[in-house]
Parts: sequence; C-alpha cells; structure tokens
Amino acid sequence: MEALREVEAELTVYVHPSNAADVPRAVSRQLSGLLFSYEERFDGVLLAHEAQLVDEDNKENATKEKDKKEAKLEEDKKEAKIEEETEAKSNKKPKILKAKILNGLVPFFGVRVCANLLLFSPQPGMLLEGKVEMLGKESIHAVVLGVFSVAIMSDDIHEKFRFKRKSHGGRFVSRSDREHFIKRGTMIRFSVKSVDTEMNCHITGSLIPPHTGSMRWLSVHDAEYASEISRNVCWIV
Repeated sequence: MEALREVEAELTVYVHPSNAADVPRAVSRQLSGLLFSYEERFDGVLLAHEAQLVDEDNKENATKEKDKKEAKLEEDKKEAKIEEETEAKSNKKPKILKAKILNGLVPFFGVRVCANLLLFSPQPGMLLEGKVEMLGKESIHAVVLGVFSVAIMSDDIHEKFRFKRKSHGGRFVSRSDREHFIKRGTMIRFSVKSVDTEMNCHITGSLIPPHTGSMRWLSVHDAEYASEISRNVCWIV
C-alpha cells in the first residue's frame, strides 16, 4: 500500500530508574505506547517498531577500529587474525551503554535507540484500499487496514454510480456496467482527498479520479490496476 512506509530513526527514549534492570523491555514498552496514534515527529501513525540500543562506545570507535584492522590485514592476515583473537580474549569486558541523567525530582535517564518503524502516512492524491462498512445515498464509509476510518461523501462519488436502496442496506451500481457495484463488505480503491491528523488520520476520500471503485471490478476491467496487481504478485513470489 502506498501509504505504508518503513523508516529508520535515531531516538532518545527516557526511562524511569525503576526500569533500569531491564532497559530494552522498558524502551519497547515506551514505543508501544505510541502505537496506532498519529505522531507529528514521524509524520504518520506508528504501526510497528523494532528497536536496538545504541552502544555509544562502539559507535565512537567504529571508524578507528575498522582502519586498524584493515592495516593489520594488509601486513599479515594470519598474524592479524591471531592478534585480534588474543586481544579480544585478554580485553574482554562487560558492555556498557551510556545514558544521560536528567535533573529533576525524578531523574529519568535518556537511552539512545536505533529503531525501524512501520508508519501509515496517507497523503492527498494517494490511491488506497479499504473495506466498506456502511453506505447510504449521501455517503460511503470504509476502513483502511481495519483501523483507519474513511468517509466518501456524495459529491465525491462519481456520477456514473446510482444508489439503489434494498432491504439489506442498498448499493451503488454503475450506470455503464451493472457488474460494477459497491455495497457493504466491498473492497474499494479510492483517492485520498484530505487527512485529518487531529482525528488520528481520519481520511476523506473520492471515487471520482480514474482507477477507483470496486477492487474486484477494477482487477478485471482496469488494465493499469490489473498490471499493478500482477507486478505485486510476481514480487511476492
């Protein structure tokens, strides 16, 4: 999906001293508290995360150590290998992670973290997919990824669709092809018109742009969409 993106971020997570015995777990708990809520700093909604604590000592000395090892390998690969193994055994020390203590009544400490984040970041003009949950003559309401709400008002529904009311709630049927219809449970492809981040990425959508409508119908009758599906299937295989 176009609105899904993975990013790498360097963060500072502040941990309460009571969690000092298990810092990785405390960091994970802090990040999990941000799940499924819009975060301006990420420009999206956090869906998943994988974090690793940054070893400041190794980070600062990484370049020097790399150059030193390359020089030794050029002189004598075998000797360098033996020397490195001997040095590693003799200088083996417990790993220490640096953290900054904050002044105050409760001295939280900041831990540097390198995190891989999966974000949902819809933008106007993007084409997204969602499942219709409710519809009527004036609007269609759907959800994306089972979480994010979408509203498509009558002004944003293509004029080719005509609403037909039936006992089970009705449906929108295309005037040009009766096989192209939208009802409750239909998976639709729509264009993002606007995003309200204050309502946790509530989306206003549109079915007027090309390549939008019922995904089932588009997969057969829309060459561009069918080609996109084919490319995605090949990539997965």
